[in-house]
Amino acid sequence: MMAGNVIYRGPNDRQPHTVQKEVAGAYVVGTFVEDTGTTLAQITTALAKRPLILGNAEYAGQDIATAYTSGDTGVAYVLEPGQVYQARVAAATYAKGAPLTIAASGRLAAATAGTVVVAWFDDTAGAYSAGDLADVVIANSYTVPA
Repeated sequence: MMAGNVIYRGPNDRQPHTVQKEVAGAYVVGTFVEDTGTTLAQITTALAKRPLILGNAEYAGQDIATAYTSGDTGVAYVLEPGQVYQARVAAATYAKGAPLTIAASGRLAAATAGTVVVAWFDDTAGAYSAGDLADVVIANSYTVPA
């Protein structure tokens, strides 16, 4: 498993775009949210969504292990294909390059038929526990064919 103290991993030749809004609940950094217009709300699917990944508020001294509380101002990354992030994953065994979709608690899980692929697994292959951080590469989203 990759370890690191940042959610955004690269490319490092430019800064990623972010959105800052209040979070609608107690959310863990590295999970997926959407901008509802007034808040950042956790999502459990990528269907008909514009997914963002919740980062840590570095300017406030927050590290990636510290969760937001409801009403905090959250920082979320605007995703672009090819970017690398650390994201929270569901409990499973993952292979390098495996397609991932957004699932329960805003975590990534293995993509199955009919789900939208948002990223590929780019970390050490093996078993991961629920909520572990893993490196992923953002995909140009597509739906897994049946």
